[in-house]
Formats: sequence, C-alpha cells, structure tokens
Amino acid sequence: MYVPAVTRLRSRLGIALAVLIAAIAAAVLLNHSAPQSIADSNPNNTICKGHITKGAADPDDPDSGVIEYTFACSQPITGFSVLPDKPSTSFDTEVFGTDPTTKDVLATDAFSCNGEQPGWGVNCTGANVGNWHPITSKFTIDGDVCAEPRVDPLLVVTYASVASGKATQYIAGPFDLGRPRGCKASKNSGKTRIPKDTDESTTGLVAPIQ
Repeated sequence: MYVPAVTRLRSRLGIALAVLIAAIAAAVLLNHSAPQSIADSNPNNTICKGHITKGAADPDDPDSGVIEYTFACSQPITGFSVLPDKPSTSFDTEVFGTDPTTKDVLATDAFSCNGEQPGWGVNCTGANVGNWHPITSKFTIDGDVCAEPRVDPLLVVTYASVASGKATQYIAGPFDLGRPRGCKASKNSGKTRIPKDTDESTTGLVAPIQ
C-alpha cells in the first residue's frame, strides 16, 4: 500500500519526539538515582568497554550469523548505538542490564531499540546507571560470523540530563567492540577498526564482563 511522503515524515517525527521524551525522562530518573560521584562527572568523558561473541545459530534462520554484544560503562547513559561494518539483518528490540555482582536483571537498566533492517546501526534509548553494569544483547548479519572480513562494531553512547527545564545531551565514543570471539584465529586476529593506543579506544574486559 502506498503511503504519502507527508504521512511518512509525520510518522518519523512522531517517533523521534517519543524517543527524545523517553531519554529525558530516563535522565531525570538517573539524576535522582545515580551516585553523586558519578553524576558530577562530565558525561562526555564516559568510558565504555566490551566485546562481541559468535552466538548460537537460530534454527528458524540458519543463514544468519548471530552476534552477542556485551559492554559496560563508567557513568550513566540514556542511549547507545551499535554500529557494525556489515549490515545488521535483525536485532533485539528490548535490552536489559544486569547487576555485576548478583547477575540479576535490573529494572533501572533497560533500553528499547530500533533501526533499519537491514541497516548499519542499532539505536537504543532508555537508562543504565553506569558503574560498570553490563549490558548484553544480540544482532544478526548475513552469513557466517567467522567468515573474513569479520564484523567489528563500534559503540557510541549518549546521556541526556535536565536542569531548570533545559535538556542537555552528551556523547561519548566511539568505542571498538572488536572482532567476534569464538572464531578460529586468522591473520587478522587482534586487529580492530580503532587503533589499540589508548584504554578508551580498545576492546577489553572490565570486572563484570567475562
């Protein structure tokens, strides 16, 4: 069925407005719940680390490669984008964070995700209290995850805050999530899209990510 361009534009504007409202609401929650030492830090200086892993094949879609991504950040965030260098064909629309000690899913760490399918980004809005609370989810690509050249996604995070009725947004990254674990070593093993010259630009483990 044909949908007029004006109708499509109005729909996209409505979605964008809803996402912004959700991010601002999440920021208000985080401003009241985050530890003072974290909330007082500059959100533009947030550090995130993580990695991707070859996931179990989906029996309903055996031609797609499943990729699990995990990351954690030093400070609260209200949004993030995972940007693979291969088109993502599907992704989880609901993403949750967990307590690094108990591994319990946290209501304060939850995101709603959207994006084109296939597309070059998974965009999520919600809330995570930071303090290295891990976030884990999935997306898929066409073909074998371990086939060269292997996917190497980047991560960008955002934080929206509200003060005196004025919304302010911050952006940190990109952070390199690296090539998939669980694949045999190749001549490109260890290489990343961002050079491994600083802690902020490398993949790696943080305490809660195993």
